[in-house]
Formats: sequence, structure tokens, C-alpha cells
Amino acid sequence: MKRQTLVIMIKEPRPGRVKTRLGQGIGVIPATWWFRHQSARLIRSLRDPRWQIVLAVAPDRAVTSRVWHADLPRLPQGGGDLGQRMKRMLKAACSVPVDRLGRAPVHGPVCLIGADIPGITRAHIARAFAALGHSDAVFGPATDGGYWLVGAKHPARLPQTLFQNVRWSSEHALADSVATLPEWRIAQTDILNDVDTAADLRQSRS
Repeated sequence: MKRQTLVIMIKEPRPGRVKTRLGQGIGVIPATWWFRHQSARLIRSLRDPRWQIVLAVAPDRAVTSRVWHADLPRLPQGGGDLGQRMKRMLKAACSVPVDRLGRAPVHGPVCLIGADIPGITRAHIARAFAALGHSDAVFGPATDGGYWLVGAKHPARLPQTLFQNVRWSSEHALADSVATLPEWRIAQTDILNDVDTAADLRQSRS
């Protein structure tokens, strides 16, 4: 059975462990509560029969956390920098059982997002998967030079060099990431932004 998989990278919402830059602007506790409610709202709004949602959780022990609904499959992000963890999750999502009988799916396309982008809708995710119908990989750009989504038609074929030497948290993150997929057909989809700072949060509410 071939199916689409949406991986959401998410941290257990504990004070001082999530949205630290946002916490500097609005306070640690308010930032933690914002992330907890934002991520719960995001997961709820993105449930769709067209894809399976898999949570890529951090820290690894959070795979047993009761914060999230028990029916959602979970994978530990493991160690390494952001690129190493993203690559690991894109590939690992293919091995998640497709039903309660534990049957493994035929490898299908996988898209990966973060949990701190308030504007994501099911339509955005559907367009990203649709782009993989004619491309090998897809990115959802952000206005700051980064990106909110990355996806692959055949994640098992992703190169070992994926995300190497990417200048994360900079205006070069998207261009650097695309450069690690030479000769791949790359599509870009809708432009959205995450929330890292108090200014980002104000903008998302305007």
C-alpha cells in the first residue's frame, strides 16, 4: 500500500526547552504555552485521509509523552544537527506501519514541517505533495531565506550529502539545502513563516 506521509518535527513543550528566542521577548512560560497550543492546533488542523501524520519528537524519551494524541505514530529525532535529524526523519518515516496490523507501506512521498508555523493549512500540504508528482523534491520557502517544508518523492533515495554544510538560521538556508540535491528536480510551493521571535508572533497575528 503506497501512501503519503507528513512528518511534523516537534519538541515536548517544557519551559526553557522550546521557543527560547520567543521566550526572551514574551517570557519563558508564555512562550511554552504558545508552542503547546500552536502545535496542538496545527496537528488537529492537518489531519487528513490523504496522508498519515508522524510525529518526530525531541527529546527522544518524549515518544511516550501524553502531550500528544496516542493514535499518532512517533519517531525519536535522535542526535545531530538539524540537517542530520531532518534527513533521518525523512527516511525513517517510510518504515512506519501503515495500519494497526503493522503492515509496512510501499515507500511513498514524504513531506516534513516544523510545528511552529501558524499559517499552515491542509491546502498548503496538498499542494506540496502535488508538486512531487512532477519533481523529486519540494521546498516551502520562508521570506527570511529559510523554509518551512521539505519533501521528497523517493525519500529512501536521498543522498548522504543532504543538508551538509547548510547555514541554518540564516538567509542562506534554503539555497544551501537545494545545493545538496544536485541534478534533482526541485519544486517550490507557498511562502510561509515560522515564529521565532516576539516580532514574528506579532506579525502572525496581524
